[in-house]
Amino acid sequence: MKWMKDRSELRSDPKSLWPEVQSIIILGSNYHYNCNSLELLNKKNHGIISVYARGQDYHKTIKKKLKHMSAVLVEKFQCNLKYFVDTAPVMEKPLAMNAGLGWIGKHTNLVSQEFGSWLFLSSIFLNINFDTFESEQDHCGSCSQCINVCPTNAIIEPYKLDARKCISYLTIEHKSHVDKEYRKLIGNRIFGCDDCLAVCPWNKFAKESNDINFKPRNGLEEPALISLVNMDTSTFQDKFKGSGIKRIGRDRFVRNVLIAIGNSGNKDFTKSILRLLKDNSPLVRAMAVWALKEINGKEEFEAFKRNNFNQEDDIDVKNEWIN
Repeated sequence: MKWMKDRSELRSDPKSLWPEVQSIIILGSNYHYNCNSLELLNKKNHGIISVYARGQDYHKTIKKKLKHMSAVLVEKFQCNLKYFVDTAPVMEKPLAMNAGLGWIGKHTNLVSQEFGSWLFLSSIFLNINFDTFESEQDHCGSCSQCINVCPTNAIIEPYKLDARKCISYLTIEHKSHVDKEYRKLIGNRIFGCDDCLAVCPWNKFAKESNDINFKPRNGLEEPALISLVNMDTSTFQDKFKGSGIKRIGRDRFVRNVLIAIGNSGNKDFTKSILRLLKDNSPLVRAMAVWALKEINGKEEFEAFKRNNFNQEDDIDVKNEWIN
């Protein structure tokens, strides 16, 4: 998470990003459709992909809209502008709260009275002044459902998140091995986590998005783990072409799938896992060892160890065999 600290100055002052900025338009794009990731937690042979990542890459979808809207603004107001959708260290959530789009909930995400928790945020910086809007008030009240549901207790207190514990961080941004203390807690979540969003009572007011690009791609609502675990890089890139999932790469994604398999309790995955003990990626091999240990008995695991341990040269993978 060092990058957040390194870029804190840019995040704290929009003029650090663009000295000409005088106004900022914050936009929310609704990506909600009728689904509930929590219902998939007991489907252990299937993986859970965060709702926002089941459709087309939202960066590309929203960028097209920002480009069109920016052209209209330039023509109407003869101004200069810049637009961003997760492409710069913009503090979208506080800005969105100040703009009246919603409030920052106890889970640290924006909540809207009209759209619940399901909004992509983007921004347009302009070098002209616009009228300001009234800031939205906090409507969380005494509710603590988002805090209580978090599998890893990443919401350490209301409005304060330890991102290092967050499953979204661990399965997407974290580039190395996932610490053992979190693997069981991850369950079958293979890309992100929606739990704190899904339980928010304000979602009862959420409206379904009319943008077809945010609808789930075929097979991503509850993908079978067996269909994902043995993907090579080429297969992974083909399957997730145009998806935000592609950016984490095949190795991290298969790491996540193996954690889910380890939590499935299903020995039928053993044959697929054994192939990955020879994988080029230590990240994959390490989680393959852990998954084998989790779904097989001690004697079976020791037999796998005798046949494979001496052929391993990576210290982290060896530690998975030993510990």
